[in-house]
Amino acid sequence: MNDKKTRNQYYSGKFEKQLQKYPGLQSKMTPIPDTGEKTYQGNDKLLHKKALVTGGDSGIGRAAAIAYAREGADIAISYHPDEEQDAQEVKTIVEKAGRSCILLPGDLREEGFAKKMVKRAVEALGGLDILVLNAGIQQYQFDIQNLTSKQLRDTFEVNVFSVVYAIQEALQYLDEGDSIILTSSIQGVKPSAHLVDYAMTKSCLISLTKSLAAQLGSKGIRINAVAPGPIWTALQISGGQPQDSIPEFGQKQPLKRAGQPAELASVYVLLASDEASYITGQVYGVTGGAPIN
Repeated sequence: MNDKKTRNQYYSGKFEKQLQKYPGLQSKMTPIPDTGEKTYQGNDKLLHKKALVTGGDSGIGRAAAIAYAREGADIAISYHPDEEQDAQEVKTIVEKAGRSCILLPGDLREEGFAKKMVKRAVEALGGLDILVLNAGIQQYQFDIQNLTSKQLRDTFEVNVFSVVYAIQEALQYLDEGDSIILTSSIQGVKPSAHLVDYAMTKSCLISLTKSLAAQLGSKGIRINAVAPGPIWTALQISGGQPQDSIPEFGQKQPLKRAGQPAELASVYVLLASDEASYITGQVYGVTGGAPIN
């Protein structure tokens, strides 16, 4: 019976076509993604830690932020200003868990915001132990001839450059035992034809994880990446996928469904916690069965 409950716990049907302007609002999706609001139960694995999560208003970042709060951490989340409604919901959930939640609206495409974001989080939280760089932009394009310079710049600014800038700033505050977690993607190792620029950036993050693990190891700072497969988030319906692909999104995976953000939360908790004290330079696939190696 427990196995049956697990199989049926998450949505496995077809999705409605639904288009939103980037970056999209989770609260207006059908169905609304499961980010663990009703299910995640903490066990003090991150008690008194201080975490910054980019893209923490919705999707995977939201699931991580909620889980971190319920594990005892104070949270700062960054998000695009258009996502204020979702961010306020997260703030309410985190505060109900008895933890602080700092809201940091801004656009990671703007030069300088990534470093300011980290500095403001440190000042507001009184330090920093966990840095989750999860925010991303994904816009499909089937023909590389139609890939504009603006889209290329936007994708790299958000997915790669802001990650580097945030790490540069955070390393002034992170210490031995602290953790950096990047959100890569299965696209980083198994790219789709219509996601050329996005897949390139996710490959960059895998390389960055491995390079910095070697560079930061002597300081005792760990860095790992999570590589999700098809996860039901606002990223997908705000230009990440063609609308014709939405109904059967994720159903080609071995588990025959899209994943929900809540299903990644425990991985982000593990990599942030002391239980992962000997884990660095690794890429964790959460893909519904598709291999990342």
